Amino acid sequence: MTEFEDINLEEMIGEGFDIVTEEIDLSDLSETNKNSEQKIFPILPVRNMVMFPNVVIPITAGRKTSIQLLEEAQKNGELIGIVSQKNSDLENPSDKDLYLVGTLAKIIKIIKLPEGNITAITKGFHRFKIKRIVENQPYFKAEISKLKDSKPKNREEYEALLENVKDLASKIIELDPNIPNAANFAIKNISNKDDLLNFICTNANFSSPDKQKLLEEKNLMARANKCYEMMHEDFRKLELRNQIHQKTSKDLDKQQREYFLNQQIRTIQEELGGGPEGDIEDLINKAKSKKWSQEVEEHFQKEINRLQRQNPNSPDYNVQRNYLDFFTDLPWETYTKDVFDIAKAEKVLDKAHFGLEDIKKRILEHMAVLKLKNNMKSPILLLVGPPGVGKTSLGKSIADALGRKYVRLSLGGLHDESEIRGHRKTYIGAMAGRILQSIKKSGTSNPVIVLDEMDKIGQGLHGDPSSALLEVLDPEQNSSFYDNFLEMGYDLSKVMFIATANSLSTIQTPLLDRTEIIQIAGYTLEEKIEIAKRHLIKKQQEENGLDSKSFKLGNPELKHIIEAHTSESGVRTLEKRIANIARWVALQTALSKEYEPKISIEKVDEILGVPRPKSLSEITDSPGVVTGLAWTSVGGDILFIESILSSGKGTLTMTGNLGTVMKESATIALEYIKARHDELGISQEDLDKKNIHVHVPEGATPKDGPSAGIAMLTSMVSSFKNKKVKSHLAMTGEITLRGKVLPVGGIKEKLLAATRAGVKEVILCEANRKDVEEIKKDYLRNLKVHYVKRMEEVIDIAIEK
Repeated sequence: MTEFEDINLEEMIGEGFDIVTEEIDLSDLSETNKNSEQKIFPILPVRNMVMFPNVVIPITAGRKTSIQLLEEAQKNGELIGIVSQKNSDLENPSDKDLYLVGTLAKIIKIIKLPEGNITAITKGFHRFKIKRIVENQPYFKAEISKLKDSKPKNREEYEALLENVKDLASKIIELDPNIPNAANFAIKNISNKDDLLNFICTNANFSSPDKQKLLEEKNLMARANKCYEMMHEDFRKLELRNQIHQKTSKDLDKQQREYFLNQQIRTIQEELGGGPEGDIEDLINKAKSKKWSQEVEEHFQKEINRLQRQNPNSPDYNVQRNYLDFFTDLPWETYTKDVFDIAKAEKVLDKAHFGLEDIKKRILEHMAVLKLKNNMKSPILLLVGPPGVGKTSLGKSIADALGRKYVRLSLGGLHDESEIRGHRKTYIGAMAGRILQSIKKSGTSNPVIVLDEMDKIGQGLHGDPSSALLEVLDPEQNSSFYDNFLEMGYDLSKVMFIATANSLSTIQTPLLDRTEIIQIAGYTLEEKIEIAKRHLIKKQQEENGLDSKSFKLGNPELKHIIEAHTSESGVRTLEKRIANIARWVALQTALSKEYEPKISIEKVDEILGVPRPKSLSEITDSPGVVTGLAWTSVGGDILFIESILSSGKGTLTMTGNLGTVMKESATIALEYIKARHDELGISQEDLDKKNIHVHVPEGATPKDGPSAGIAMLTSMVSSFKNKKVKSHLAMTGEITLRGKVLPVGGIKEKLLAATRAGVKEVILCEANRKDVEEIKKDYLRNLKVHYVKRMEEVIDIAIEK
């Protein structure tokens, strides 16, 4: 539609005005021809419109001069000249700003509007051309000359062309939603062909300059052709626009339908509590509080944008949301402040752990190094020792001393590499590895993580977890530890790892190379008594609902429990025995029975059962029986090796579930005796006519290793010479075919086992002297150690004269 100053034609039609000439009463225009003969007329400049002859059109005037012109012209009943402005933005145009060709028009009616504006219903009559402007004030007046239209020579061709123009105009009206339906009605009801052309030129969606060119065209055939060409161009644009609209509207309809359905789902989810929009907003809010690098920020934005593009009903949406939940829960660059107070740390360790002086000293040294270096790039501590000696609790105490969060990660039974490195997030049920899960659980990026039971890691079909730990425990690599689920590096260099193990034999050598091994052998009798008094009794009283006065165990009773009812390096079994006593006391209390709070040794045996201690004097009170020392994964222990002779042909028989190495040690011992029988005082006849049987009791327990070599040889010599081995004497060492005694390992555990069993003397290889000197003197109190280099020395010391 064309705008006429401040009001457009559609609005005027809406007010009830019609632009069809046949519906206007023109009976009052009888003097039109007479008035049109004059030469000077008022000139009304209009904007954004061009008026054509024989067309009725409303004109809204807002300028004071225009209002004055219209009112005076209506009052005087004179025609006015309507011309278009060249520049529609000009408020007060000059004569040079007006087109010279316009249309004479009659004012039919004037309607006053709010705010002082008026609307004049006008009808055009003739085209004219301005010769000269005669007045400028209060409005333009000009001398004009009428312009006549040139009639077409071929009337039929002209009318046929106008029919095409009419049809095309109808099509445009149907395609263009901006043109009112009244225009189509008017086109169909205009009978005069010339008036039809002028009406279409007036209301077509042409620019004002283009309409002005049509008005200035005197040849009606040429005007019709130009009009048709411009209409055809508009029609093609409308068709193309509608095609694009129809094509896109199908996709939009589908998208809108999905959008509305999703909106309904979201509304329902929000009513039920939360929804996709809430999830995304929560994730973004969580991310705002994170302290992370630019690289991590960019990765998060990329992943959150991916989540926003996904359909909330698709399975991938939940996978992506779970990933971002974990991503934002990780404590990126969030650290607790270390408390490197060595004196305080020493007090914490002493309070929580009695004994283990060398171990606590090494831990304090480790912390001192960390304080001076101010980083975690130092060897990973690996605490190795039997169960129950406090390896895991030492890690907890270290965390308390440093003021860090503590997390325990059990590695026992792991057989899948993804347990350490995590699964790729595209898999169903994917999750991060246990390392990052522990970091998330702690809430900081520098906790103390205890890797418990490192020696019990398995190996399955899905990779080797031990190998995956190589990157975790390498200070040079773990600053960018890659987890498959996280899909980017995470800094583990500030994490303090403390590993524990019962044995080093099953741990990979490269993994051991990344750790600093600290051996924890076990506790002496006195230390166990002190631990029980300080920690175990109080703990069991609390766990069983008893107060501190419910029962008491003195030193003799505790010593009896340790010697007669336990046999271990640690204190775990001791705690179980104290728990048995606490439950007995709880039962008496619940039944309101009287009992003596001071538990006696007799009452201990009544509660715990009949003790079965190993009496060395009774067991070794016959030739051929020797006490040996062995190392096991749960600490040191004693074992008995016995041999006996029988008539035969000098054959050797071995029983007791012995391994290959122990069998070889027995064979070497017998061959040594045969080679040195004269020096040992053994006759050749006994060697030829006596079979010898070697047995190690507790046959259900597998036994292997070279440590029993000297004990087997001593047992055989004792049987052949029919002389007893000293009671309360034990020995350990490997032998060679020529009688040399070689050193063995596990000396501290073996000597502690000897003291627990009541051994008074021990025979060791001379090369093991340095191992004994490293043991605290209090541990070896009342224990005499003999150092030997050859078997002859062993036999001289061990066999009674």
